[in-house]
Amino acid sequence: MQFIDLAAQYQHLKTKIDKRIQTVLDHGHYIMGPEVQELEDQLASYVGVKHAITCANGTDALTLAMMVLGIKEGDAVFCPTFTFFATAEVIAYEGATPVFVDSDEATFNICPVDLEKRIQATIAEGKLTPKAIIAVDLFGLPANYPEIQKIADKYNLKLVEDAAQGFGGEIDGKRAGSFGDIATTSFFPAKPLGCYGDGGAVFTNNDEYAELLKSYRVHGKGKDKYDNVRIGMNSRLDTIQAAILLEKLAEFPTELINRNKAAANYEAQLASKYKTPQVPLGYVSSWAQYTIVSDSRDVEMAKYKEHGIPTMVYYGTCMHEQSAFSHLGYQAGDFPIAEKLAKSVFSLPMHGYLSSTELLNVK
Repeated sequence: MQFIDLAAQYQHLKTKIDKRIQTVLDHGHYIMGPEVQELEDQLASYVGVKHAITCANGTDALTLAMMVLGIKEGDAVFCPTFTFFATAEVIAYEGATPVFVDSDEATFNICPVDLEKRIQATIAEGKLTPKAIIAVDLFGLPANYPEIQKIADKYNLKLVEDAAQGFGGEIDGKRAGSFGDIATTSFFPAKPLGCYGDGGAVFTNNDEYAELLKSYRVHGKGKDKYDNVRIGMNSRLDTIQAAILLEKLAEFPTELINRNKAAANYEAQLASKYKTPQVPLGYVSSWAQYTIVSDSRDVEMAKYKEHGIPTMVYYGTCMHEQSAFSHLGYQAGDFPIAEKLAKSVFSLPMHGYLSSTELLNVK
């Protein structure tokens, strides 16, 4: 049993993917070839936004978002402490300060109540200028954007959706990647929509942001690549990866249905044994991971290993516990929910090609 079975997916799509790759090899436009624009058009249509701008990876997508919003030294950007390092890393990379926020115990996502408390505390302290919020669609479930957007509006903050794990998720029919002022995603192979290397994208309805993104991702270019009007970066999605993603995007709705069926099967079998992930009314998860909670995590993971079922821990160390952020002065106990989750969560196999037999073996 595979934790994420990319081989099964490839075998299912082999003919189509191979044909797409061969087309790129035939025309030879390996950088910013026609498949890149085709993919951007299809991504924008799927998500329901005006602009989708691809880039080299999900971390660059977040970095580009920070650049477009003008995040700089002296700014405070609020983000969850229970997330992957890149969410906070990109804030620090711009010279700004990440201000961490505790988790919602039911959804694992950023807690709106604690978010507002952290904003108020930062304003009261007066050392940093609150500028933005990065909310993460953790494990495939969109964050509580209706509430987070209200808070962003109240304090005049920009809102960034980190949908690296959330692509395909929804709230009341509105798809992940369409929330906030700007959204990002990752096409890392293990993500719900992944390529065969690194890749990412940024989504927005803001025309000005879109033009800036297109410039920043190619060395801050102006009218052409030798007219550099700002300091940018080199972050382009390879044409071959775009070609692969086009076929994977076409199949993605079916895979999403299968992921949700798998999650429903897990819930039926495991709800009496563990704290299982719950999807709020009106929400759809893309199930980047199926993550459960157990006070005896190591024991339970060992049992699954004995039966040939792989498990993983996302994430065993919160951001405020990372050595890179030790200078911020957080203490153990500052984020009780997130710290508890980091010690007790583990994830089971999840992908769009899990067989019914495999699912029945996970008990």
